[in-house]
Amino acid sequence: MNSSTIIIIVAVAVVILFVILISYIKAPPSVAYIVSGINRKPRIYIGKGGLRVPLFERLDKVFLGQVTADIRTSRTVPTNDFINVNVDAVAKIQVIPDIEGVRLAAKNFLNMSGVEISKQVQDSLEGNMREVIGSLSLRDININRDKFSDEIMSKAQKDMEALGLRIISCNIQNVTDEKNLIEDLGADNTWTIRKQAKINKANAERDIAMAEAEAQREANDAQVDSQTQIAIRQNELAVKRSELTIIEQTKKADADAAYEIQRQEQQKTINTKTVDAQIEQTMREQVLTAERVKIRENELNAEVKKQSDANKYQVELKAAADLEQSKRQAEAEAYRAQQEAQAKIALAEAKKQAMVLEAEGIKATGEAEAYKIQCAGEAEAIAIEKKGLAEAEAMRKKAEAYERYGQAAILDMMVKIIPDVAGSVSQPISAIKNMNVYGTSGSDAASVSGIVPSVIKQSFDVIESATGVNMSDIVRANTIEAKTTRNVNLDADTDVDINVTKKEK
Repeated sequence: MNSSTIIIIVAVAVVILFVILISYIKAPPSVAYIVSGINRKPRIYIGKGGLRVPLFERLDKVFLGQVTADIRTSRTVPTNDFINVNVDAVAKIQVIPDIEGVRLAAKNFLNMSGVEISKQVQDSLEGNMREVIGSLSLRDININRDKFSDEIMSKAQKDMEALGLRIISCNIQNVTDEKNLIEDLGADNTWTIRKQAKINKANAERDIAMAEAEAQREANDAQVDSQTQIAIRQNELAVKRSELTIIEQTKKADADAAYEIQRQEQQKTINTKTVDAQIEQTMREQVLTAERVKIRENELNAEVKKQSDANKYQVELKAAADLEQSKRQAEAEAYRAQQEAQAKIALAEAKKQAMVLEAEGIKATGEAEAYKIQCAGEAEAIAIEKKGLAEAEAMRKKAEAYERYGQAAILDMMVKIIPDVAGSVSQPISAIKNMNVYGTSGSDAASVSGIVPSVIKQSFDVIESATGVNMSDIVRANTIEAKTTRNVNLDADTDVDINVTKKEK
């Protein structure tokens, strides 16, 4: 093989290699390559490579990347409730990345960029959006924008598929109307939120009032129970005193004991009626408290309604600018009202515990006082009993003494009463200041004073006839001279002195 042959072979190889190099194509993922010319059916390459015959086949491209399409209504569109609105939206579209999708897109968007594709589909998407706007109300468009965008995508998808495209997403950017009705809807919503916050606050205050009323009721119940126990203990003490009094009065007189029992029964009835009256008063106070709670609740409802009507016009003027601020303020007020309600409920619970402890203290004090009174009554009864026993013992000893001395004791008693007899006899005479005596013989003052010895002599005769004891002998000390000495002086003067002296030998 000569050198010319080698050169030819090398030249042919180089040519073949060059042809292969310029004939090889490789499509990126974001672009579809379409090779057409020799075959009736073009070849499509998406993310892969292939060969094309230069000069006989041509290469075209279809953009497969994401395309952003701005959808805006060129003029106002009436909604389902006949309100003219303007809507701005953004749609993300893309050529369907398969053979059939690329074939359809090639017929409409061959060798176009993403911006050019966006301009081509804007009219179609705007028409679909206008149809959807006409089927929805203004409130639905603003409240449920996800549903609005889904219906636009669903409506436009058929048209886009016919062009070899698909809608990835659709977002509503802005909705406006000629009459500013959307702002009015926002104002109404703000008013509703504030109204609900006021209602929640009123409900919280009502719960606080009810909790305080309940705590007051329980405290009153505890106080009534304590007073009832005190009354019961007082009744028991009264009964005990009555029993002791009955025992004492029974020893003295059965009639007095029956009267005291009747008086104690009446006092017990009075105490029972008093407790019943206190219970009735407590029940009336509870009913009055419940009525006050209802009246306060009605006042709060009236205040909320009046305040809401007064603020409605001002809220409507600046609702759009203050919507977010109003929401936060309403949440803050609700939270603060809740915290205040919890604090007041805790305070009411503390007051309730304090009242319960106070009632228990009153109950303990009443029990201690009742026990003290009971002990005093028992001590008094014991003293009375010991006094009676002492008097009985004295009487018994005195009787034993009389029995032991016998006649001597009787005589001693009689001697002791002689001065009293003489004094009693002389007392009428000593009271005479002026006296005129009229007589024939021997009638003078001496005859009057002589009456005293005669009366004493008659008294001695009566004692002697009743007891057999001669008081004259006793006075003369003829019988018991060894034990006593009697000296009786009877003077004829106006005053009569009788001295009785007893000397022990």
